[in-house]
Amino acid sequence: MSAPSSSAPVPGLDFTAIDFETANGFRGSPCSVGVVRVRDGAMVDRASWMMRPPLGFDRFDPRNVRIHGITAEQVARQPRFAEVFEDLRAFCGQDVLVAHNAGFDVGVIESALEVSDADVPPLEYACTLMLARKAYDLPSYALPSASRAAGFVPGRHHEALADAEACAAILIDVGRRAHQDAAGPVPVAHVLGAHGLEVGRLAGHPHGRGHESRPTRQARDMKDVFDARVPLRSDRSMPDFMRWPEEGVNTPANPDASPQNPLFGHVVVFTGGIGMSRQEAKDRAAALGAQPSSRVSARTTMLVIGDGFCAEDLVLTAREADGSGAPARGADRVTTTALAHRKTRDALRRRAAGQQIALVSEPEFLQMLGGNWPPAAR
Repeated sequence: MSAPSSSAPVPGLDFTAIDFETANGFRGSPCSVGVVRVRDGAMVDRASWMMRPPLGFDRFDPRNVRIHGITAEQVARQPRFAEVFEDLRAFCGQDVLVAHNAGFDVGVIESALEVSDADVPPLEYACTLMLARKAYDLPSYALPSASRAAGFVPGRHHEALADAEACAAILIDVGRRAHQDAAGPVPVAHVLGAHGLEVGRLAGHPHGRGHESRPTRQARDMKDVFDARVPLRSDRSMPDFMRWPEEGVNTPANPDASPQNPLFGHVVVFTGGIGMSRQEAKDRAAALGAQPSSRVSARTTMLVIGDGFCAEDLVLTAREADGSGAPARGADRVTTTALAHRKTRDALRRRAAGQQIALVSEPEFLQMLGGNWPPAAR
């Protein structure tokens, strides 16, 4: 099949792409958001807002600041999230919200409204991370890589509006390809369905009724740590949702798991830390048909890399690295740290020798599990 025209309309492909940046490890701490309205497969309108995170959850973690460059001082005169949300919701209307790792971005709305004592509206959403995994064959499905595969030149990664545009470009590209095989309009649900995916739904709930989301309950237990009004002894006092305990045991893969899950059939190894114990990560991966392992070997097909790193950064740096997998000269500090992991270096050497090992970031892994933030490792 020939590549679709980059300017061809896609009748019926209407949605709003969205991307959040957060102040700290709690997803309900948005400090920036970018949105792009798409009509008939064309980006027709854009908007972005800077904001203060909800009161009591507004401390800026230096690790987050290093990623997106937004500081507490930059948003000090901006409205709180709950005020911005009125305009944000008006922009999005009843559109399906589309994000790269949509569980996280929709979770930002849910948790930020919960800690703002506001109603959580029902929302429909779609994930371009999952869609890209179905539609493209790439070494990394991080947003910059996937948007380039869609023929789009992305802006600065972790700038909310630029990332929202990159996300929109992925769904538009896959939608154009679907339109070539369809006789009529191609709404979001049709594009997803052609790849075995469905539109997600957040039920929503009025303030004070029903159970709050698990990430919100977790953050409330640590409220003083996230509250900018409460002095910390040091920045290291910020909770690290990404610290691993022991390796744990390798749970046998569930043979009855659905082959449709992207973890099914993989031999998966973990390095660094994400927001759950390593044992829980292994158990949940095994339940979905993956076989966990404690070391990179000839059988390894997937390496989940934690510590908040982006698979795109790892891949780009690996291209510049020497044969030993050492970090390239002048590489970003975060990327250098990721490549310093022994398992990562081993995986990169094996990839260079031809072994097929997918490098997977924390957001990608969490999306494969079908959830948002899991409980923090205790």
